[in-house]
Amino acid sequence: MIIVVSGPGGVGKGTIVDALVKRDPLLWLSRSWTTRERRPSESGDAYVFTSSDDFEQRISEGGFLEWTEFLGNYYGTPIPEPTDDRDIVLEIEVDGAQQVKRIAPDAMLIFVLPPSRDEQERRLRGRGDLDHKVLARLKKAEEEEPIGRELADHLVVNDDLETTIDEMLAIIFSARSE
Repeated sequence: MIIVVSGPGGVGKGTIVDALVKRDPLLWLSRSWTTRERRPSESGDAYVFTSSDDFEQRISEGGFLEWTEFLGNYYGTPIPEPTDDRDIVLEIEVDGAQQVKRIAPDAMLIFVLPPSRDEQERRLRGRGDLDHKVLARLKKAEEEEPIGRELADHLVVNDDLETTIDEMLAIIFSARSE
């Protein structure tokens, strides 16, 4: 099963996905590539941080399941390697989620929303985003949310991290039993 976790910046996708993978041994996280700089608060394995040249070469080789340019940087999901019967989790932006759903219509999309735009802004600032990046991400969220809501198989509001993780695990377990 391919599980796509998507939502606007600052909703907690990375934190949620890391917790899901730690709690469910049947999940495998595909690390996305990006050309953006690593944030000071971000671990070195949050993404595969790479150059634009290397990213563009991988595009030309057909090495991405999905990719997009977002706020001047590339982001992409490499074509997943076969796993040992674990479900693949993709943590990606809405553009990528649309691409994955076109290629793999059975992929399950869980769209994560912030409890409020103010809380989203607080989270973006709290992770060290620069003011102009915060404003650009908030503007982008206004554009992405209607698309994400339409595309999603499940909507989850991340107002309490533990509740959100429990809700998403319940969604995954339910999908496995179908």
